[in-house]
Amino acid sequence: MPTSLLRVGVVFGGASGEHDVSIRSALTVIKALSAPENQNRFEVIPVYIDREGRWWPQTVAQGVLDQNRAITTEELPQPLPAPGLRQWPVNPDTVDVWYPVLHGPNGEDGTVQGLFTLMNKPFVGSGVLGSAVGMDKLAMKAAFAAAGLSQVPYVGLNAADLEEPGRLDQLITRLEQELGYPCFVKPANLGSSVGITKARTRDELLAGLHQAAALDPRLLVEQGVKARELECAVLGRGVLQASVVGEVRFDADWYDYETKYTEGRSQTLIPAPLPTSVSEQIQTLAIRACHAVHAYGLARVDVFYDETSGQIWLNEINTLPGFTSQSMYPTLWEATGVSLPQLVAQLVDTAQE
Repeated sequence: MPTSLLRVGVVFGGASGEHDVSIRSALTVIKALSAPENQNRFEVIPVYIDREGRWWPQTVAQGVLDQNRAITTEELPQPLPAPGLRQWPVNPDTVDVWYPVLHGPNGEDGTVQGLFTLMNKPFVGSGVLGSAVGMDKLAMKAAFAAAGLSQVPYVGLNAADLEEPGRLDQLITRLEQELGYPCFVKPANLGSSVGITKARTRDELLAGLHQAAALDPRLLVEQGVKARELECAVLGRGVLQASVVGEVRFDADWYDYETKYTEGRSQTLIPAPLPTSVSEQIQTLAIRACHAVHAYGLARVDVFYDETSGQIWLNEINTLPGFTSQSMYPTLWEATGVSLPQLVAQLVDTAQE
């Protein structure tokens, strides 16, 4: 194999509730890096992180990719090392650029980004700050508020608040008075709608709070709004570029995990049927959102749009968006004129800037 090939270490899996989505994203990314137009540019070195945080070499990683699923503990090489990163599965000097395809905690939250930074190795995506702030919904919303970006009303709280005697009733009353029903209960540090519930009654709110508290010590409750759900992709480092705006429509009550990742349950309209002025506002807002949390490389920014009032609310930013066949980020760039092989190549190039 020519020595001029850039060796790209694709890290996927992870000790996260989004482990399975990460595997599907990695398959797409690796296929694009290995596409005919990239064959003379990149050598892919896959690295798999199991659900307990162990890092595995290419032989194990390729087996996971071939099966398109997480392998069980019994299928991993024995004896198992202790959970976590104990030793490098590959010689780090053989990797030129790291490409984390990780979603959720322990991968999208600045932890892996800090590791690569300490190694003095370039990597795809935002640095520690942008990743950490973008991952934690409370920190993210605080940064958006400081930048003067419009958001739907919300309340942040700690899971420990639910256990204090007499505190829970006070919290419920406050949420009902400030947000009303329906509202959405979210863990602060998970993506792909994992752990999110829609509450229409006090009983559903209580159940949602406890469900979210089992997943994260920091919780977010947002007011439900009747609005269209729109998304915009961002690419670049020094100068950020925004894609066309897309819209997500679905046949469920809301855009939950099952709807997102089940074929036929949701529909995307790209570009979204919007007035040009609204699309341009959303593109500008997407770039402002990235600047607010110091995100770069790649990001997907989600917004709500009430076409009756013309109000646009910033929902959230995702600094390592999904790359599955149903994911919006690569689809938005495809519609903007950047093919999937071109996109992953540009992301690797951006990492080296």
